[in-house]
Amino acid sequence: MTGDASEGDLAARRGLDDAVVYQPAEDSGLLAEAAVAEAHGRVLEVGTGSGWVAARVATERDLDVVGSDLNPHAARQARDRGVEAAVADLLSPFRADAFDTVCFNPPYLPTDPENEWGDWMERALSGGESGRELIEPFLADVGRVLAPDGVVLLLVSSLTGYDEVLALIEEAGFAADPVVEESFPFETLTVLALRRA
Repeated sequence: MTGDASEGDLAARRGLDDAVVYQPAEDSGLLAEAAVAEAHGRVLEVGTGSGWVAARVATERDLDVVGSDLNPHAARQARDRGVEAAVADLLSPFRADAFDTVCFNPPYLPTDPENEWGDWMERALSGGESGRELIEPFLADVGRVLAPDGVVLLLVSSLTGYDEVLALIEEAGFAADPVVEESFPFETLTVLALRRA
């Protein structure tokens, strides 16, 4: 294989990755702002997508950051950014008390099951019918991987049902404090810092 062919293959692969990996947007910027301010110790970004948030935290705070994403294209793109990234379903492969900070910008758009489109971008955006399909199992398990004095930074959209998410947070044994919030024409985005109650 010539150098030109392999470079072409790499460019084609990167083009595919961009089409199937969630790229930084307003929600990413809010999570990064909160994480740069609040993160400490060893950091996990669940659903890292392109790795943009994780890379900012690693660079601006000089912290050890790991990313995870169910999408193998996302994990590869995060690694291309210099982020150690695993292909993982939420928190499943991580050991107890492994992280001091866990960040998550979950797929949160409420999606009618009849209108699901069944690709990687849907998985990055759709939070199921309620918008909370991934928030619920995440909150049920995050306490396991979080160090005793750890913090969870969770991005929540008003589209997902803010009060419903607060109830899930309380049920999981956490207290929530808003860190940053921004309103847009169709939603309000809030990053909550969760600490054990």
